[in-house]
Amino acid sequence: MRSFLATTMGAALIAIVATGATAQQSTNRVAAKTDWSVFVEDDPTECWAVSSPKETVNTKDGRVVAVRRSEILLFVSFRPGSSVKSELSFTGGYPFANGSTVSANIGGNSFEFFTSGENAWPATPAEDAKIITAMKRGAEVTFTGRSGRGTVTKDKFSLLGFTAAVEEAAKRCSN
Repeated sequence: MRSFLATTMGAALIAIVATGATAQQSTNRVAAKTDWSVFVEDDPTECWAVSSPKETVNTKDGRVVAVRRSEILLFVSFRPGSSVKSELSFTGGYPFANGSTVSANIGGNSFEFFTSGENAWPATPAEDAKIITAMKRGAEVTFTGRSGRGTVTKDKFSLLGFTAAVEEAAKRCSN
């Protein structure tokens, strides 16, 4: 089972990294929905809703510390050419500790994300769907992860505009 997940996660990582790089470099924002933006790229067609955290706290040994991180982003991606619909991913802005997971807390409900490098995502499309449903009902989501250097990070994202942004991205990639 673990090797199956590792193989599946490796394949998913390539797609997430490609989406993350596109989002960070794209200037093709087609909509803004409160705290979320929608981007569309062609060749291949990709659409995604994305947001950055409203609050970030980094701690080490129980103390708040200043650390350098690259962009911290939360995505819901659609790639019709690859039959990808509503793929959730989180980019933490630093390499996560090997073998660690990231937890996402939405209204007291916790969900686990697998990690590789700076990226994290749910194990299956069914988990994506369950978490996205919770996000549509929630006001915020907090991701807690651990870096390879032992720093614990908490990134809080607003979910204002989340549903509208995901629906917009899905609509733009529906053909």
